[in-house]
Amino acid sequence: MQLPFPLVEEPDELSREKGRKLFAGETEFLKGVVAMSGLPPDDRIEVCFAGRSNVGKSSLINALTGRKGLARASNTPGRTQEINFFTCADEHYLVDLPGYGYANAPLPVVEKWQKLLKQYLSGRQSLRRAFVLIDARHGVKAVDEEILQLLDRSAVTFQAVLTKADKVKEKDRARILDQVRGALSKHPAAFPELIVTSSEKGHGIETLRSVIAGLV
Repeated sequence: MQLPFPLVEEPDELSREKGRKLFAGETEFLKGVVAMSGLPPDDRIEVCFAGRSNVGKSSLINALTGRKGLARASNTPGRTQEINFFTCADEHYLVDLPGYGYANAPLPVVEKWQKLLKQYLSGRQSLRRAFVLIDARHGVKAVDEEILQLLDRSAVTFQAVLTKADKVKEKDRARILDQVRGALSKHPAAFPELIVTSSEKGHGIETLRSVIAGLV
């Protein structure tokens, strides 16, 4: 009997090469957006990355693109206050959403970010999939549930990507995967496969590249 939310299979050679080619070209920062009026035209396919603060989102984007300083990581929760657009292969957008669960941000700032996120996720026709990053050491936390529910309401397909897998002890791995699967089973917008990654070790990066290449 197959487990719900199995891990994505390792890509075959064709899929691996498609993923490599997609990210072999230049990926450049386009702009940071603080209001819907600043969004670039939705004239090309895009995927977005969401995750709570310090989940490793910037590190994952840098690992995907092979550009260490493309997305700037911060040790300060809530530092990224914009929707950041990157051009990929001159044909697609990678979109870095503001981190959520920011304990140090003033309430009015948090409310503004949440409103912008809701507007973006609800009204972006060119958005093919949201990748929601989950810290593999902790699984799905209460702070993640709000974004998952928002994606459900917005009818935006999302796929969970576990980050920092190299930090998880072998004995804890099955328990955390079970917790993630149980949490995702409550969300109709969840894509039924998991991706497990480590930006530091490079684990799962080729798989994620292949998945994105299959979407765009």
